[in-house]
Amino acid sequence: MNSTTPNLKTIMAWLGLILLITSCQPAQLASDPGALTPEPAVESAAPAATVQPTRTPTGQTEASTAQPAPTGQVTQATGDALKEPAIQEYPLPPGTRPHDVAPAPDGGVWYTGQGSGELGWLDPESDETRQIPLGEGSAPHGVIVGPDGAPWITDGGLNAIVRVDPASEEISVYPLPAGSGYANLNTAAFDSQGVLWFTGQSGVYGRLDPAEGEVETFPAPRGRGPYGITATHNGEIYYASLAGSYIARIDTETGEATILEPPTPGQGARRVWSDSQGRIWVSEWDAGQVAVYDPADESWQEWRLPGESPRAYAVYVDEQEKIWLSDFGSNSLVRFDPESESFEVFTLPSSPANVRQILGSPGEIWGAESGVDRLVVIRTR
Repeated sequence: MNSTTPNLKTIMAWLGLILLITSCQPAQLASDPGALTPEPAVESAAPAATVQPTRTPTGQTEASTAQPAPTGQVTQATGDALKEPAIQEYPLPPGTRPHDVAPAPDGGVWYTGQGSGELGWLDPESDETRQIPLGEGSAPHGVIVGPDGAPWITDGGLNAIVRVDPASEEISVYPLPAGSGYANLNTAAFDSQGVLWFTGQSGVYGRLDPAEGEVETFPAPRGRGPYGITATHNGEIYYASLAGSYIARIDTETGEATILEPPTPGQGARRVWSDSQGRIWVSEWDAGQVAVYDPADESWQEWRLPGESPRAYAVYVDEQEKIWLSDFGSNSLVRFDPESESFEVFTLPSSPANVRQILGSPGEIWGAESGVDRLVVIRTR
């Protein structure tokens, strides 16, 4: 018995020592960052750099350049992983000088040839185009697709609203009333009753009821300037006055326009577009800014586009509630995220592109490159 007792004590001592070491090990691992070695990160292309605006006391923003996201990170914008949008241009006949674009229900894209006096149609699958002459002296400016599926055109050369049947290519012309003078017609939008409202930079805005075929015009407050126009989700109509530096809400019953003043004087409100909440986004040409007016509380916000000398021309709100603008100053299309208040700049392949209008369909942002006789699309999906 005495010969085995020390051995038992020795065994018990060793067991206690092992238990002590085991109980201490987790605490050591947790406190020692070098104890665990992570696997090497898989390299991938870094997302494009974005420009993050810095808020100023006036509510405007000054752009500063942020660094690209670290390699391997996935930047989240709308819940889905971002991928680099693809930019593609489509050449048009020389001298077309496309001004506005409108994706068509058949998958094609309508565009106005302001230089050639034609309405054009592009097949993005084949790159083929066809041209429809609109008449002697035509100089079409804006084009939209109406509730009837047909392209409707504001033609400054004809001083008339023009409709083209998409199947037969039959042209219907609705001249402005006699004695109304040269309107310098610009853009159009349909209200909730199917009435077409339009602007004229000479100092008028007006309406056409397609059911009756009658055109009526109204003198604009402050005279010259009415340019861009938009309809909200419930059919209200707003327009922008470039020379007047304001936007206005039109009473579609009486035709009366109520001026809404942006915070920056002389900003040169050029085009407008409504988001799904009925807020009105404004491209401020002279100030190089994007602004938003919220009718719910009559509030304004403004942000300066990135770059040294931005010139915000067109504005459009896509299906993801992102704001697109064309910037003549940087020869680019710019995407603005209202949630993060950040900009992304997409430099255009051709220069000077001079994109004068933006319109789109889900996953596609179309622009008319008037300076190089091309259409351009950014595919975001």
